[in-house]
Amino acid sequence: MIFKDYYKILELKNNKVSADEIRNAFRILAKKYHPDVNVGNNLAEERFKDINEAYRVLSDPTNKRKYDRMWNSHVGRKQNKIYEESKREKDSLFSDFFHMFFGMEQEQKEEKVVGKKKKVPIKGENIETEINTTLEEAFYGMEKKVSLRTVEGKMKTFTIKVPAGIRNTEKIRLLGQGKNGQNGGKNGDLFIKINIENNKQFRLDGCDIYTDLFLTPWEAALGTRVNIPTIDDTASLYIPQGIQSGEKVRIPGKGYKDGKGGRGDLVAEIKILVPKKLTENEKELFEKLNEISEFKPRTI
Repeated sequence: MIFKDYYKILELKNNKVSADEIRNAFRILAKKYHPDVNVGNNLAEERFKDINEAYRVLSDPTNKRKYDRMWNSHVGRKQNKIYEESKREKDSLFSDFFHMFFGMEQEQKEEKVVGKKKKVPIKGENIETEINTTLEEAFYGMEKKVSLRTVEGKMKTFTIKVPAGIRNTEKIRLLGQGKNGQNGGKNGDLFIKINIENNKQFRLDGCDIYTDLFLTPWEAALGTRVNIPTIDDTASLYIPQGIQSGEKVRIPGKGYKDGKGGRGDLVAEIKILVPKKLTENEKELFEKLNEISEFKPRTI
């Protein structure tokens, strides 16, 4: 008797699998090789028949136990050509191995049942698109109307709820808004990826929000306290004397939401600006400073 490995056909490693694993493997492969999505592909049609044959045996506990006894005695042998050697008669739903295993009478019963049953339901494919949202919209959450072109080419408007604190590139799932299912299968889903845009004031990096803090040379040299805007408030920040341009000062808990009830940090990046135009008094002071200062930046 030519042995046929039904587990291999369903792309399962062995017979130590649950009924749910068998069912899931069948659904995935049936969808992939279904004749309706492989029109004119004879190899896919034959593959689909083998997948159905394997599932009909393994999905029945009694038949599975009977088959497993045979599988255990053959599994150690080389089966590289078994799948090709086990043929079926033209227009037959089942292979010669199935005939030997169950007999021709079983196939006739199965053919009658198949003729009465509906085709295998296939879930529609999922669709993915993306939209842009502002940092403030993502932080606070909001409802957003989005107009998208469907697979049929028509425009459709969806109202989606963007939850407060959604992460950058996170996806929102709309059930049943993807491609239509086949043979009574469920529609696919629509996944909308959220791209959070930075603005002139704030930049998002993980759960931290970065902002530029501009200081005068004397503020940086002497140290100061400044009020700095956050995404939802204003914070008071102490600047130590001698701070350098490019250094960063963190304000804990004033960043973006972390999804666990907390927040990241607000990171202020120091940028020291020199006035382009000076008053006469300012010019005199800078000239005096230039004369008396012993600071030599190019020798550091």
